[in-house]
Amino acid sequence: MAKAGTIERVDDNSLANRMKAWRLRAKSFYNDVRTEMKKVTTPSRKEVQGTTTVVIITVFLFGIYFAFIDKVLGLSLDHFLKSLAHR
Repeated sequence: MAKAGTIERVDDNSLANRMKAWRLRAKSFYNDVRTEMKKVTTPSRKEVQGTTTVVIITVFLFGIYFAFIDKVLGLSLDHFLKSLAHR
């Protein structure tokens, strides 16, 4: 015998609803990615060579700079430690 007037409450956090929402969010994300990827352009060979040259030169200059700083700090620390040892 069915109960008249009984309405089953739908839980918003049910697994089925969460799965539907996940599927819709994933589809929306995929569509957004496709739209953004259509806007992407690849750089020309000349641009890649130019930026690569800049990166190589920059790394070389920073290497020289840090080697110099390391040498100065190392000599300073050696001098300081030797002065403490002679006391």
